[in-house]
Amino acid sequence: MAYEVTYVRQEMLAPLPPPTSEASVVGWIRKNLLATPKDVVLTIIGLAVLALTLPGALNFLFFDAAWFGTDRSVCATIAQGGTQPDGWKGACWAFVESRFSQFIFGRYPLDERWRVILVGVMFVALLIPMLIPKAPRKGLNALLLFIIFPIVAFFLLHGGFGLRVVETPLWGGLMVTLILSFVGIAVSLPLGILLALGRRSNMPVIKMICVVFIEVVRGVPLITVLFMANVMLPLFMPTGWTIDNFLRALVGVSLFASAYMAEVVRGGLQAIPKGQYEGADSLGLSYWQKTRLIILPQAVKLVIPGIVNTFIGLFKDTSLVSIIGMFDLLGIVRLNFTDATWATPVTPLTGLIFAGFVFWIFCFGMSRYSAFMERHLDTGHKR
Repeated sequence: MAYEVTYVRQEMLAPLPPPTSEASVVGWIRKNLLATPKDVVLTIIGLAVLALTLPGALNFLFFDAAWFGTDRSVCATIAQGGTQPDGWKGACWAFVESRFSQFIFGRYPLDERWRVILVGVMFVALLIPMLIPKAPRKGLNALLLFIIFPIVAFFLLHGGFGLRVVETPLWGGLMVTLILSFVGIAVSLPLGILLALGRRSNMPVIKMICVVFIEVVRGVPLITVLFMANVMLPLFMPTGWTIDNFLRALVGVSLFASAYMAEVVRGGLQAIPKGQYEGADSLGLSYWQKTRLIILPQAVKLVIPGIVNTFIGLFKDTSLVSIIGMFDLLGIVRLNFTDATWATPVTPLTGLIFAGFVFWIFCFGMSRYSAFMERHLDTGHKR
């Protein structure tokens, strides 16, 4: 005789919704802002600071700002009757709007700027699949982005093969900032890895060369490296030989970032347990197989925050190329401060706020992507 079992559940219970106290706005405030007496005090202080600074900042940046115009008169009109000591009330965004194309392209010829736009579209089209972990054909994508694209971009931007030649002194603005950053990042990471491996090498000559390079480059500021590349390097060149200023900046920035990247990667290599090396040796792997397949993937994963921090520092340090006559975004913004058409007390502050905001967007984007990759590669333990 068959018995029907009715007291055993045949399916799993559906998950219950979170408690209202946790899911509601009030619950979030209690948990994150009012959990302890110290949190309450800090929250009150933070709200007081916002109440004192936020209205004035919003008025300056938006409500009292001059948005459109052809010269400084629009900002002067806004400034009449102002309450500030210098006679102005709001930001002069009309200055940024008027010079926006110059901030992006520098002095690149107007009728040739389509080439810069095409390079930018190609860069974005290749970069986005590279940043998506599940995108297919990563090897082909990397080949196109780091090998083929720089060659095509050079001929598009500089000229040749029927295109008008545009000398690098005419390059400037955000274009120069992005080119320096991309080349510096693309070169410094693999070169930094090689330097880190060389510093840990058992061969004395290779180890000494890597140690000397890293310590010398890290011991001087980037502005010194750029100055040496611009002033001293031509003195050692054969008579009649010249090196483009922009190429000097690319080499100087890349080598400088490589030295810092080497120390970041070396920290990751030293954090790998000795058992990983011994396990690789027990499998009969060669040095390069062991390094490429087992050691480096783990080391790089451990130091992702340090790598991205170096990238962010490199992106911001590109503003120092103005010492060798190149005008990046910040340099071209500052150059326009001397324009009599927009000579107002508020113009420099507005331009610097714009440049700072652009730098912040890119740096914040790199920071968020770094956090995403950390979560994606976090296989050390399960939550």
